[in-house]
Amino acid sequence: MKEEGQKVRPKKQLGQHFLHDQRIARNIVGGLSGWGGYQQVLEVGPGMGVLTQYLVADGAYALQVVELDSESVTYLNAHYPALEGRVHYGDFLKLDLRSLMGEAPFALIGNFPYNISSQIFFKVLEHRQQIPEVVGMVQKEVAQRIAEPPGSKTYGILSVLLQAFYSVEYLFTVAPGVFTPPPKVQSAVLRLRRNERQALPCNEKLFFTVVKQGFNNRRKTLRNSLKPLNLPKSVREWDLLDKRAEQLSVDDFIRLTQAIEAP
Repeated sequence: MKEEGQKVRPKKQLGQHFLHDQRIARNIVGGLSGWGGYQQVLEVGPGMGVLTQYLVADGAYALQVVELDSESVTYLNAHYPALEGRVHYGDFLKLDLRSLMGEAPFALIGNFPYNISSQIFFKVLEHRQQIPEVVGMVQKEVAQRIAEPPGSKTYGILSVLLQAFYSVEYLFTVAPGVFTPPPKVQSAVLRLRRNERQALPCNEKLFFTVVKQGFNNRRKTLRNSLKPLNLPKSVREWDLLDKRAEQLSVDDFIRLTQAIEAP
């Protein structure tokens, strides 16, 4: 296992930029708090192990890692014997999380590839009952979009859906210079912690549809953007529909969904 601060020869593959700043790596791992009482952690896209080294050294969690680059998998197996049988070669988005992690809760952590970060969070939503905490580095604009409150121009579909089930914290910004090669954008680290809402008090599928349709034409008022849903007459009279989707809170979307599904 490499010592703290030891440099490895990073590679640029699969759209990734490899973090080389050890202080940032420690701070990302330090974002895990054990919220929700989990004992397992799944790291997505460990690359050459810049986060893995601290997760292994900490020893507080049973760690599994999933990596799509075969050379990185070989490197991790060679340098982290403690992870024998727990370095998985494959695509996180296609992974059967229940088969890999069992029934127990687990946290998700990683320097998420920019090109699939939103898809990673949608998969988190699918498994939210089993994932109480997420700590991830993403493109700064994505982090801001997820963390922003209603009324912001960057508040959107992922903001509403994640905030419906998680408390979102924007932890810190990460400059391009700490990566090899440096990306052309800034990055940021988010922490998601499962909130107390175990289930929506409305039809969940309809809720997702209302949110997505509302933001589909975000410059339009909801009265126009939600027309394809054939809203009941009682709902079409709501003043709320004169607002744009970005102005509605999670609770507003829940109330709207309840009204649409009401007989």
